[in-house]
Amino acid sequence: MRIITANLNGIRSAVSKGFLDWLPEQNADFVCLQELKAQAANMTEAMLAPPGYQGYFHYAEKKGYSGVGIYARRLPNQVIEGLGVPEIDAEGRYLELVYDKLAVISVYLPSGSSGDHRQAAKFEFMERFFGHLAQLACCGREVVICGDWNIAHREIDLKNWKGNLKNSGFLPEEREWLTRVFEEQGWVDVYRRLYPEATGDGYTWWSNRGQAWAKNVGWRIDYQIATPGLAAAAREASIYKAQRFSDHAPLTIDYDYEF
Repeated sequence: MRIITANLNGIRSAVSKGFLDWLPEQNADFVCLQELKAQAANMTEAMLAPPGYQGYFHYAEKKGYSGVGIYARRLPNQVIEGLGVPEIDAEGRYLELVYDKLAVISVYLPSGSSGDHRQAAKFEFMERFFGHLAQLACCGREVVICGDWNIAHREIDLKNWKGNLKNSGFLPEEREWLTRVFEEQGWVDVYRRLYPEATGDGYTWWSNRGQAWAKNVGWRIDYQIATPGLAAAAREASIYKAQRFSDHAPLTIDYDYEF
């Protein structure tokens, strides 16, 4: 089973840069998308259902903002849009496809970098999501949560960690929260399980400021976080950097798992 997660920073922009031409070559079972920055009216047929896939989407109410989606080869038993929290769900941040033994989720945590009010919204999301994660962990299925979590967990997960200790995305409270997700609830950071010491090769996002991409001054904030059984079936991960569809790079993980 191959799963890709990709923050597109606008699906229309990513498609114009070749994302849908690249997709068929990847032979993925699931492709989790974040930051669609589109509403249903903006989506073309090719965006809604690329060859071999059916697309499922949770759009933000605000135009040109947020939104998540999943392309799937197999029809799910159930599609769950949102967390059931109106102020969160209005931003289009959570989509879950449920199968008999598996659940695949695309999530986009808020960024707190634009000001204190958005950092407060991020902390609110994290608090609500923690309880939801606890429920998912004991739902009886294998679960994989793909997406842009907007948190670099450890010092090896970003280039300039010393200079970012007081910045959103690397705040002590954010990192501790993610530690609790792993240590208290048992979730597994699949890429880090496969490559415990990887540094620069693991980055998935680069600021558009300065020469961050050229100098590989990146952050690892895009994850596939899974239940222990599924994480143990992971065999290989790769981050695609040969083309740039957005300021993030797609993360692909192969699992020795039948669903």
